[in-house]
Amino acid sequence: MGAFKEEQMNTSGDLNLKDRLAEIGGKGLFSKEIHELLALGGIDFAVHSLKDLETNLPPGLVLACTMKREDARDVLVLRDRTVKVDPNDPYACLPKGALVGCASVRRQAQMLHRRPDLRFCLLRGNVQTRLDKLNAGACDATLLAYAGLKRLGMEDRIDVPLEPEHMLPAAGQGIVGVTLRESNYELRELLSAIEDPEARAVATAERSLLAELDGSCRTPIGGYARLTDGVLHLSGLVASEDGTFLLRREAQGRPADAAKMGRELGIELRANTPPHIFEKIINPS
Repeated sequence: MGAFKEEQMNTSGDLNLKDRLAEIGGKGLFSKEIHELLALGGIDFAVHSLKDLETNLPPGLVLACTMKREDARDVLVLRDRTVKVDPNDPYACLPKGALVGCASVRRQAQMLHRRPDLRFCLLRGNVQTRLDKLNAGACDATLLAYAGLKRLGMEDRIDVPLEPEHMLPAAGQGIVGVTLRESNYELRELLSAIEDPEARAVATAERSLLAELDGSCRTPIGGYARLTDGVLHLSGLVASEDGTFLLRREAQGRPADAAKMGRELGIELRANTPPHIFEKIINPS
């Protein structure tokens, strides 16, 4: 196999920053064009942030590699960085009625569940674009992924790391995944050298949970798994967009049963969630 050539692409999800993903096709917009090119042989493999990868891949394509997970937490980024932060109450640093820039219904729902006084506005774009808008006064705070800021060398901009008990991450958050054609056995073998078994186990559990529940951006869903002393722990969450309903459940088992755990926890969450939560179509904030 010869040397690799990198090809960067701007997808529909990258180009349309004025609408919520739920309104224009969901998280698949970040990979649709890439996977079309991959299926046609225009590229040999594609690198994704796993939380932005659709749960059901197009026929003939596989998630061939999951790399070691970076910090999966969400973080709160403040415009006023002089306020005191209480680690036991991470949202106390926000004044009553604060305006939060956010594009994620998962993040919005969990914050509103704890702080129904907060207001939200749509804020999309890459990390620097969001920070520039925050600094210009578009909002009082925003939420970003710890992993993204760390990989960009911008950890100094993290004001309040949010522990999973305060903000359950998105399925796959902090994991880089590689997709390719199922028939490309040579490349699959090469990529196995950088496959991280722990990342594969937690990603399998989280994506299985997501697939059972929804798999789109329309319903606030959180999924986070971790391995401790050989035991796989999985947390799942379903909420209403306004935060008035929030259901969280836990499961644990063997890493080998990751897919089964995700499915069963997803079934349990769905069975205990009002049907309208899954039927609702998100409107712009």
